[in-house]
Amino acid sequence: MTYYGAKELAESFRTVRKNTIQIAEVIPEDKYGFKAADDVRTVEKLLTHLVLTARSQYQIHKEKRSTFEGVDFPALFQQMMTEEAKSRTKAEIIGLLRTEGETWANFLAGLSEDFLGQTIKMPQGGSPPERTRFDMIMSVKEHEMHHRGQLMLIERIIGIVPHLTRQMQQRMTQAQQTQQR
Repeated sequence: MTYYGAKELAESFRTVRKNTIQIAEVIPEDKYGFKAADDVRTVEKLLTHLVLTARSQYQIHKEKRSTFEGVDFPALFQQMMTEEAKSRTKAEIIGLLRTEGETWANFLAGLSEDFLGQTIKMPQGGSPPERTRFDMIMSVKEHEMHHRGQLMLIERIIGIVPHLTRQMQQRMTQAQQTQQR
């Protein structure tokens, strides 16, 4: 019996993406060009990067690849970098986060246990030499959470208390008020 399958993958990704969208909505558009350091992405490019990461994984798994042998990764990365470099408004980015996120989540929801258990051979020298689709698919959510942590730090730097922190503070205040009654 699988405890974490396609339905759970889809719902957990939707939760992660919902929180990413909330951050994208609260950061003012005039801060989308903000960079926390010289050699990192701006808010705009970081959010675009998240869109493109899910899109590329969707393409890989939609094609039902069983191996990465022969994939031209330098060309693939160049294509992603070119797409990421395009200038987009806050509204365009939020729209892409919504539509691409829902495309990915809908794809996940329809996957079979058999499909999730399939292995994909990594390129020569890859470590590990094979990964399951489940592992690769989980990495999309993990990757987004990694960058969402960066976005939450950026929120702090530009003077915004992250929504998840505000929600936790509200719960703590309510719990304290309940105990004092």
